[in-house]
Amino acid sequence: MKFYFVPIVLGLACLSMAAGCSPPPSNPPPVEPPAWQVVMDNATLDRAVLSVWGSDATDVFAVGGPLGNGQESLVIHYDGASWTELHPGGTDTYWWVGGTGPKDVWMVGENGRITHWDGKAFVEHSSGVTATLWGIWAASETDVWAVGGTPEGGVAKPNDIVLHWNGTSWSPVALPKDVEGRTFYKVWGTSSDDLYVVGEVGTVWHKKGADWVLESNPPLAASTLFTVAGSGKSDVYAVGNFDVLHSNGAKWEKLPIQLTGSVNGVACASPDEVAMVGFGGFKQRFVEGVWVDDFFAEPHGDLHAVWADDEGAYWAVGGNFVTPTNAGAPREGIVARYGTGKASGELKK
Repeated sequence: MKFYFVPIVLGLACLSMAAGCSPPPSNPPPVEPPAWQVVMDNATLDRAVLSVWGSDATDVFAVGGPLGNGQESLVIHYDGASWTELHPGGTDTYWWVGGTGPKDVWMVGENGRITHWDGKAFVEHSSGVTATLWGIWAASETDVWAVGGTPEGGVAKPNDIVLHWNGTSWSPVALPKDVEGRTFYKVWGTSSDDLYVVGEVGTVWHKKGADWVLESNPPLAASTLFTVAGSGKSDVYAVGNFDVLHSNGAKWEKLPIQLTGSVNGVACASPDEVAMVGFGGFKQRFVEGVWVDDFFAEPHGDLHAVWADDEGAYWAVGGNFVTPTNAGAPREGIVARYGTGKASGELKK
């Protein structure tokens, strides 16, 4: 006699599923690798975007402006779901943004403009200068640094500008007279006792405690350094044009990197993760000891700055910011992101 058990087993399985049992688990969908995404471009942004910073991935500020075409200064904010345009008023273009948190955000730009966002409203501050302020960095709510100058202006023009906020007012800081007449573009540090200022002629000033030390004599960079940033005291980058410099906290070296474009901005997610951006869509990342060239990935427009959020994603911004400044000249903006998933490009005016 033959016994047939298979139909009985299948029948019991069907009854079990009908009773509410879950089917066998299926394979989860594959996770997409990180990639560059054009979050917004000229279809959405009618002003150049020149700087990006945030307290985390759901609190991102991007700033810029009209660069002479008469529109309002640009400030947009991302909350992790969508972008909102904030309205600071004025027509001066912001060149940099930084702060310590959602209620302590600083923006600097043309004509010595300094604007503070407290989470609810903008407040204008008197800088005491009329030159463009190109960079800002905050150690705390009562310890903020801003730098600027007039490019190629010489000693007769407003230059060598370093300003400090003590929680009450802004005041100028005098540097040693080793070199003079240079525009400073960016400032960054781990504290006010470990602060870097970079600018024209490959200039690097390092504030060590109360002393300012000129660490670019002779300069390693052939020309202007536009941005300085790092992940800590022993991991600092300064970049500009075709120069990439690195400091271990004690000594600078020029890195022999094959560049596919001119560099404007740099950001460090960690000592082993770095991103650089520049003209013509130049994008390079340092990953596991190797520089990866993302030149052929979108966006392909000019990029001015890059910032790393707390999740390890990079945000890059730019536009046609080198177009001559003429009244009525059309402007275009770019916001891009490198990471997993997708960021929303919805902008609420």
